[in-house]
Amino acid sequence: MHQAKKWGFFLFTTLVLSMVLVACGNKSDQDANKNKTKQVNFLETSELLTLNTTAEEDFASFTAQNQVFEGLYGLNEKDEFIPAVAKEMPEISEDQKTYTIHLRPEAKWSDGSQVTADDFVYAWQRAVDPKTAPGYSALFKDSIKNAEEINDGKLPTSDLGVTALDKETLKIELKKPVPYFISLLSFETFFPQKEAFVEEQGDKYGTDAEHTLYNGPFVMKEWKGGTGKTWTYAKNDHYWDKDNVHVDQIKVDVSKDINAGVNLFETKAADRAPLSGEYAKQYKDRDDFQTEKDSMISYLRLNQKRDGKETPLANNALRHAINLSINKDTLTSEILGDGSFPANGWIPKDFAQNPETGADFRSDSGDHLVYDKKEAQKYFDQAKEELGTDKITLELLGDDQDVTKTLFAFLKNEWETTLPGLTINVKTIPAKTATEFTRESNYDISLGAWMPDFKDPWTYSSLFLSDYYNNSMSYNSAKYDELVKSTDTTLATDPAARYQAFIDSEKVLLDEDAAIVPLYQHQTAVLQNPNVTGIVKHSFGSPYSFKFVKVE
Repeated sequence: MHQAKKWGFFLFTTLVLSMVLVACGNKSDQDANKNKTKQVNFLETSELLTLNTTAEEDFASFTAQNQVFEGLYGLNEKDEFIPAVAKEMPEISEDQKTYTIHLRPEAKWSDGSQVTADDFVYAWQRAVDPKTAPGYSALFKDSIKNAEEINDGKLPTSDLGVTALDKETLKIELKKPVPYFISLLSFETFFPQKEAFVEEQGDKYGTDAEHTLYNGPFVMKEWKGGTGKTWTYAKNDHYWDKDNVHVDQIKVDVSKDINAGVNLFETKAADRAPLSGEYAKQYKDRDDFQTEKDSMISYLRLNQKRDGKETPLANNALRHAINLSINKDTLTSEILGDGSFPANGWIPKDFAQNPETGADFRSDSGDHLVYDKKEAQKYFDQAKEELGTDKITLELLGDDQDVTKTLFAFLKNEWETTLPGLTINVKTIPAKTATEFTRESNYDISLGAWMPDFKDPWTYSSLFLSDYYNNSMSYNSAKYDELVKSTDTTLATDPAARYQAFIDSEKVLLDEDAAIVPLYQHQTAVLQNPNVTGIVKHSFGSPYSFKFVKVE
């Protein structure tokens, strides 16, 4: 899930699930078990950073927020949009620039008060206010009337194109037609916040369980914030659809060790365990092995300017050499082994389709930057000549998960073996710190992962616009900017021409500029007990929904 959705920094946001199974026995045993708490135990692979939906976020935070908050619309098991706080789909004006949405009166906060249209107005104003706006303010600036001017400090937040006509009616005015706007309304940064509560908490809002108010299927318990490694989702008794929430609580512990999760599954202490590498290959023929489709792309950012000075990666030939020297087939089949496959493009497979023929984007755009050892070496020789040196040293930055360390060991070997004279210094640090380093452009090469925030190529292509907040690698291409921005302006109402512009922009980003290194498209491999059902994996927006989890 839009422009990431997130500072998509993590290689995986996988979950391990375990639960206490209710034993089958005689009627008295079954009657006794009816009163037992239905608890499911999850393992998260990285720390939860924030519950403030108008703050910078990551995959773990997005997953958590999607369980304890709810927006106007949500996604069902088929990734179809369904009313949530809204009681029906929006009324849309003929020019597609005005949305009128009616809220369900039974939607409540966890303190029992009603979720109102004013709660959305307040949250959205915070999302564009330059004093409080997160990077995701770009989603509002791209779509809602006056959002950009407010974020630039030219207008007050009260001028944002969103109005509470009454407690249960929200009017939204867009700056232009936005075909994917309903998708945005299911995204976390568009969730509501109760003004009185947020203002009372001040800077502590969203930093731990105590200083947060909830309106989703669950409320947060036990999370102490910061580097806290445990929390619990407890069923929200004030949730309007609580009858369709089938577990009482979900206990979460942070464990970055894939091996530990497998051990929990094998000892029947866990009902779901993520797999990678050798484990995925070892268990792929078992009945309890399964893979989940994913639109997430793991990639490398190639930073062209650090500390105000150009890095060696400002050299086009070096960026091509870095790209072409990675054997992605070996990476995905032998190192990952979880069903993930090479990404020879930036827009994922099975995500966007040709509006005229229905063909997949990847088929129309083709492959880019495919492994070619000889070409990589030619580019590297050219780079060394242009840079005036025989030795180049680069730092590779990532989080400290085991899968990241395994990936980095492979990349270091590929580059240093194929490109003599290149030295790679690996730096793996806690996820939060790695995110901060990346945001500050304090790196040479850093690992990223992007899951789409909504179903449109814009969520990928806009990341590398020269003036976009997520472009932390000093990539600046007037040609790329013109192509991508045309899809949001002059070509917005011409689907075929807009689609072609996305294809052309991908060729500039990769074939001409080699600005990033697409690595692979994720497929999540897991071992899962069939008694646990309803774990919904989304192809955009928040990675997971747990509202539908059941224990059979």
